[in-house]
Amino acid sequence: MKVKTTFQRIMDTQYSRPTGILGWMIGEKMIRQHKPESLWTIENLKLQENEQILEIGCGAGFALKQIASMKGTHTLTGLDLSETLLLSAALRNKKDVRQKRMKLVHGRVEEMPFPNEKFTAVFSIHSVYFWEDLYRSFKEIHRVLTPGGTVLITLCDGKDGEDWDSIKKMIRSELLPIMEEMTFKDISVLEGPVSRGYHTVGVFGVKS
Repeated sequence: MKVKTTFQRIMDTQYSRPTGILGWMIGEKMIRQHKPESLWTIENLKLQENEQILEIGCGAGFALKQIASMKGTHTLTGLDLSETLLLSAALRNKKDVRQKRMKLVHGRVEEMPFPNEKFTAVFSIHSVYFWEDLYRSFKEIHRVLTPGGTVLITLCDGKDGEDWDSIKKMIRSELLPIMEEMTFKDISVLEGPVSRGYHTVGVFGVKS
């Protein structure tokens, strides 16, 4: 039992901040597992020309690579706590990093190292569960967004037809009220794809 508990603790830590060889493997696994909701998120960003885009919790850089391959001259930034996954993202996107179309930054969502009103779109896929302070995180997102900029936070709220009450409560009682307090407009919860039995939703808003 002790061995099982220790293993679970290691895995929980690795998913929140992957490190080393195991962390690299988890990063590649997450790309495969989260592909449907990653592509759905990108589609629902409804990107226009010349966007300044930030992904919070960019992981191994799959979503950034998909956006970089699209038409348009977007400038991309990825933020992540894991230096291991940032290295993976740099290797996966080496051409765009070299050409300075993409920047990969080590940091925390609660204290982002970016100037005010830098980004026209901010998104995050399956990282909100690990944010230590939702209020500070959304305050930072609001700060770095341009007026009229969009935010889309993708997460799962159930599996195999069973609702995850704690996640639904977090969305209803924390995420949406925080966004309303910060005067985001057009706030909505979008229905996403079912991926491996997991039900995906996206919390969307526009900075006033």
